[in-house]
Amino acid sequence: MMMNKQTEKQWKNKKSAASKSTGSFFKEVLNILFSVAIAYILFLLIRAYLFFPLQVVGPSMYPTLQDGDRLILNRLGSIDRFDVVVFPAPDPEGAKENEEYVKRIIGMPGDEIVYLDDLLYVNGEAVEEHYLESLQAEKEDSTLTPDFTLMDIPESDSYQVPEGMYFVMGDNRSRSKDSRVFGFVSEELIEGTTSLRIWPLNRAGFLEKNE
Repeated sequence: MMMNKQTEKQWKNKKSAASKSTGSFFKEVLNILFSVAIAYILFLLIRAYLFFPLQVVGPSMYPTLQDGDRLILNRLGSIDRFDVVVFPAPDPEGAKENEEYVKRIIGMPGDEIVYLDDLLYVNGEAVEEHYLESLQAEKEDSTLTPDFTLMDIPESDSYQVPEGMYFVMGDNRSRSKDSRVFGFVSEELIEGTTSLRIWPLNRAGFLEKNE
């Protein structure tokens, strides 16, 4: 009789241990699933409101950016002159669905922008564009940027950039559809700036500033 009770007790102990082990396993699985769910939600939030990966399509920002380059879009911070920005294609009829443009800020709100003899003038002062130096070396004596003023661009009735708007251009001036074609870009349309290339690895790093 004692042996039966002892055997029953041992069986109950084993059953209890197995039950605890099963419960511990499911608890661990739930913890992992919960952690994965939280990580995914954080990823979506970061992607939507902070940082977002994007890919360059086309040659319009050569030599700074090349077709296939992968960048990180920063949705935070202010917009400064010569920043590289991202915005939806403003000419949907001539663009692919959901296409986005990557261009450089040349004119800030209130700026007077003039190109004369292949040189940029901002509010009457000549400004060097160092990010074009390698392209200028390639083109030698060719003109990169034909002469124009803001009165020459679509829907402009002033020599100055309107408030709340920006004048943008691609670095590869002869291959870029930019503000010279579609006019100013509203601040509300600019999704963010990009200064970090993550691919290809041999050119990964921060984009050169115009200093």
